[in-house]
Formats: sequence, C-alpha cells, structure tokens
Amino acid sequence: MKSFLQKLAAAPLISIGIIVAFALGVGVGRHIQPTQDLNSPPKNTVSASNLDLAPLWKTLDALNSKFLPTTASSSVPSDKDKVWGAIQGLTASYNDPYTVFFPPKETKSFEEEVRGNFDGIGAEIGIKDSVITVIAPLKGTPSERAGLKSGDQILKIGKLSTGGMSVDDAIHNLRGQKGTNVTVTIKRNGDAQDITITRDTIEIPTIDTKLRDDGIFVISLYSFSENSPNLFRGALREFILSGSDKLILDLRGNPGGYLDAAVDMASYFLPIGKTVVIEDNGPKLGQQIERSKGYDIFNNNLKMVVLVDQGSASAAEILAGALHEQGIAKLVGETTFGKGSVQELVEITPDTALKVTIARWLTPLGHSISQSGLTPDVVVPLSKKDAQKKNDVQIEKAADILKDPNFKR
Repeated sequence: MKSFLQKLAAAPLISIGIIVAFALGVGVGRHIQPTQDLNSPPKNTVSASNLDLAPLWKTLDALNSKFLPTTASSSVPSDKDKVWGAIQGLTASYNDPYTVFFPPKETKSFEEEVRGNFDGIGAEIGIKDSVITVIAPLKGTPSERAGLKSGDQILKIGKLSTGGMSVDDAIHNLRGQKGTNVTVTIKRNGDAQDITITRDTIEIPTIDTKLRDDGIFVISLYSFSENSPNLFRGALREFILSGSDKLILDLRGNPGGYLDAAVDMASYFLPIGKTVVIEDNGPKLGQQIERSKGYDIFNNNLKMVVLVDQGSASAAEILAGALHEQGIAKLVGETTFGKGSVQELVEITPDTALKVTIARWLTPLGHSISQSGLTPDVVVPLSKKDAQKKNDVQIEKAADILKDPNFKR
C-alpha cells in the first residue's frame, strides 16, 4: 500500500482542455476566431454560386415591404436580429438538438453555464425520443429537492409547451433569478403532473466518499468538473488508506462534464496507452483516440463495480465504458442515457457563437454511446417504491457482487 500512495501522490494531473462534454446537455470546443470577411462566403465552405439564396432574398424583401405588426408581441426586428434569425433557422434545419446558434443574450447565458456560475433549478436535460427529458437532477439543488427524477419528460415550462423546443431554449426558460419559481409539467410513468421549483444559485457538486460497515469503499461522483481529477485523486487516497480492496464508483445521476477529467480518472486504473474513448469525427477526419496517461496504481487484487443509471451521461458514460470494456470493473444498475456526441463552440462574431456537433464518442470496443447508452452486466431497476423508501437496491446488489468470493472482473 505504501508504494500505491507514493505513486498516487506523484501522479501528475493534466490541465483541462477545451473540448468537453459539459453538464446541462451541452459541450464546448475550440474557440475559432472569424478570419474572413463576414459579408462574403468563407473560402472553405459551400460558395454562394452553389447555394440558391433567391428564396431567402425574396422572403426578406416581402417582409421588409409588407409586414405590419398587429399584436403586442409582434414587431419589426433589427437588421442584426434578422441575421440571427436566419442563422437559427439554418442551424435548426440540421435536426440535431445539440447544434444551436447563440445570439448575444444567449451566448452570455451559455458562458455563465459553462463557468458554473448561474441561477436556475440544477438539472441536466437533454433530448430523448424527441422530448425534452431530465437526464439527472444535480445533488442538493432545487430540482432534486422538488422531486424531479431522471427520465422525467418535460412537457411544459410554465405555460410554454416544449414540443419542438431545443435543449438550449429549455435551459434558457428554466433559468431565472434566485428565489423565483418555475412550474414544469412532467410526464413520469405515463402520468402527467406539475412540479413547482424555486430557483437558486447552482453550485455543481462533485464527490463524496464513504467506508461502509461491510468494508466496501464507495466513491460517489456527481459531475466531471474542472477540479474533479484532483478531488478524485484524494478520494482514491482515502480508499487506499482504508485498507479495503473493494470499490464502488457510483456514477448514477452524473450528467458528465470535462472529457479530460474522465480520461484522467480512467488513467488511475489503466496502463499507459490503453484506449479510454474513441472520438469518431466522420469519414473526412477519421478517428482520434484518447488514451490512458498510465498512472495505473492498482493491481489485479482490486475488486470494482461501477454503478450507472439513466442519469449517467456523457463523460460518466465514457469513464464507465472504459473501465468496463478494459476489464477493470463490472457495471451494475440501469442502461445509461446515451449522450455520446462532441460539440465545438465556434465564435461567429465577438458576441455570438455556434455550438455544433463535430463527432461522436465510441467505447474502446467501438460501440456508439449515443445509439443506446451502456447496458450494465447486472441490470437492477430502482422501483418507485424502493426510491420512496430510500431502499437502494442497486448499491446493495453491487455490494453483494463484490463480497462474492468468486468475484471476477
């Protein structure tokens, strides 16, 4: 154990990169500065001669010459707002819930969300089966206190229907000043109900540790934030000092976060060079492999289970998939959410941005996370009755598996 501690203490923590799969259903990438004349088509994309823009100009001319506001909510937009609206329509035509254009106001809100400094309800949301869905309520936030659950379908936010609403529009409508209320209409197990949530300042939780009475050590990881690798390193130190050889890594309800954090954490269990995740950029750019840094501090005596559920997404799925397919841990719980795409944030103007999907995540064995998520080795549903009684059958099943004298990784 002493050598383990020395190696753990000496293991370097890599700096956090820019490409991430961030909580709140979004991802961030490299910031690209516009270098061409914004009034002419870029040299490396489709030229104006190949794109018939006549319908666009005809529509703009008709609106400019004929439109008359008839309600309090209708008005003639500014020239800039017309451009932003055209770009939003173009972006929406790609039918990808994670590819979104941010006008100035939305860009500012997005940057606040990425920094983790915002007021809201504290829930990760995404699109599933074409419906705005709760991936996970974050621990200790208003959404958890109000009773939101992973898998809840959000039908309305206030009086606004979410039909056709993008993830980012839903986030915008859920956010608001601390102390204000928002009522969401959710569908759960076929039944619709209203839940009123009081917004608060959201501080994304990161990690908890516990040594159970049966000698099993539990690390509960709630997000992959910028400081997660350092906190995870400390949690592993606690595990080693406990003298236990049985570890549960609880990733349930973890909506993801920084990719580099997931790679760094996997590196504590994998030899150098082992595949953590494959970034598939399509036929033109091919694949890029994210590999273990090789901290590799544990031997084959380690017995490990990773707990997952439908609230485990993005970076959580990357870490769970790597540990599972590289033979380090068994997966227990429920099928994960399936948020396996990569987004890049492109600066369009100094105060607007485009978030565009550029790749998808594949597990070390090449399975697409986006298609169906991860299916556990041992599926253990958590019933509504068990949840109400706080009877955690999933973690108890994980403990039983680890205590089995015939346990095999």
